[in-house]
Amino acid sequence: MNPVSSTAASVLQQRLALTDEELLQVLDESPLTVITGELDHKPELPILLTLTEDIDESVLQRWLRRGPIDLLLERDFGAFEDEVADLRERGLILRKRG
Repeated sequence: MNPVSSTAASVLQQRLALTDEELLQVLDESPLTVITGELDHKPELPILLTLTEDIDESVLQRWLRRGPIDLLLERDFGAFEDEVADLRERGLILRKRG
């Protein structure tokens, strides 16, 4: 068991406010694999943690639910990285609906 990987998955889940199902889909893993922390073969986990560090969690979570969650769920990590870069550059832009 590798508690660092299990902890990393937990940190990512909390940071992005992902449901259990969303986390499993993003990591493309079974619940047992995540629970036991056997995630060393998942390079996307440390990459996603690095990409999203130093961004206020409340901003990150609001931003994610405005569309980039779909990129994560589709496992389009390149496009997600581009969106994170845009968030870092421009910040969270709120638009009036309607």
